[in-house]
Amino acid sequence: MTTFSSNVRIATALAVAVLSPAFAFPAASAQAADTEVKIDHHAFIPQRVAVKAGTTVTWINDDDVPHTVASSAKLFKSKALDTGDKFSFTFTTPGAYQYFCSVHPYMTGAIVVEAATGSSAAQ
Repeated sequence: MTTFSSNVRIATALAVAVLSPAFAFPAASAQAADTEVKIDHHAFIPQRVAVKAGTTVTWINDDDVPHTVASSAKLFKSKALDTGDKFSFTFTTPGAYQYFCSVHPYMTGAIVVEAATGSSAAQ
């Protein structure tokens, strides 16, 4: 009977560990979700995106002409993106990041980066 009650205690401990949210699911803030911005009809879609620090934003050119993604503060700049090409940048510091297409400067967008655990540091 000692073996039976030992097995029951082990099974109970395993069930608690497996069913416990701390073991079953990682913390939501452990990793920022990546975000996509489409380039189509001479526009960035969506034009403004809010993300958490640590997020990688990927721009995908779905338009039939080349475009670029260039930071107004010269933090990043893609090569000319043909149809289907992608460009990615990881935002690690909270703030507001304006960008544009250097081929078509009227095409603009913004990425607002919030602290990983709080609200936006930028206005």
